[in-house]
Amino acid sequence: METVHLAVNGTLMRGLELNPNLLAVGATFVREALTEPVYRLWSIDDRHPAMMRVSNGGNAIAVEVWAVPTSGICTILRQEPPGLCIGKVRLADGQEVLGVLGESLLCEGKREITQWGGWRGYIAHLGKDKA
Repeated sequence: METVHLAVNGTLMRGLELNPNLLAVGATFVREALTEPVYRLWSIDDRHPAMMRVSNGGNAIAVEVWAVPTSGICTILRQEPPGLCIGKVRLADGQEVLGVLGESLLCEGKREITQWGGWRGYIAHLGKDKA
């Protein structure tokens, strides 16, 4: 079975609300990682994050890398909240993988949460166990 690495930065991560979507298509956890410091993160109504690559003011964001069967990528994308998409993400080690990103319109007027370094850091700040 052919797989592709997918970096996830929110509710698809282990133990969170949409992680069963990854498991249902046969995805397997590979590792935790950080992005290159060129991304910013927003909270979309405290339900899920949206990550965007920026030209300045970026930070390293904590992600999980999963091996996803190529046949499952479309299924996962269709189950993502509106405004999220799949694009290329650069990891701190220089590897480029597919990853979940947010459209700029989705982030307009939302709370920026980059300073918490990732979704888990932000939900810990809120005192939540799950997002």
